Amino acid sequence: MSKPRIKTYDRIVEESLVLFNEHGERNITTNHIAAHLGISPGNLYYHFRNKEEIVHQIFQLYRRFITERLAVPLNRSMEVADLVNYLETAFEAMWRFRFMFYDLPGLMARNPQMQADYQQFVHSELQVILEGHFREFIRLGLLKMSLDDIAPVSINIWLIVKFWFAFEQTARPKAPITEASGHRGVRQVLALLKPYVTPEFLPAFHALLERHPAS
Repeated sequence: MSKPRIKTYDRIVEESLVLFNEHGERNITTNHIAAHLGISPGNLYYHFRNKEEIVHQIFQLYRRFITERLAVPLNRSMEVADLVNYLETAFEAMWRFRFMFYDLPGLMARNPQMQADYQQFVHSELQVILEGHFREFIRLGLLKMSLDDIAPVSINIWLIVKFWFAFEQTARPKAPITEASGHRGVRQVLALLKPYVTPEFLPAFHALLERHPAS
């Protein structure tokens, strides 16, 4: 039985993501995307008025990926493995949608609708998700920290995640961004969290840390 054909709209979004990741969003035009897909520019413009609309739809994919994968489980209690799993999800998203984070301020400046949605996402949905995780980890005894620390630590984690690949580009200018860069990012966030891990869970914490080699 043959696989169902992917709609042109979805193909445009998926293949644009590939091109943006490989070559950078600034270097790819709608004509490049149409040629890559083997369709006419008019066919592309039937679905999207401009490149900014395509970028905005890719951002919506990223937003859904994050909110669905970071959701607190409803059918079980959280455990120490969830701490790293959530970090891995954050960096997996960064890798899958990496073009967005090479020059996020510039990208948003050229795309007002994406900028508005991004700000709403970060300051409402994402903040609620992260703070909810911390409260649950504290309740379960995995982390020992005051409730007043939750917001600033959450922001610090988001700053590392958001700018990690840009940092890697400047720290290792001749090295390509790879999945190993994400491993180093996870270790950096774990170093930030280590002082808050309770002694009971330190062995499990170190075991999870070993899943992410430093180089």
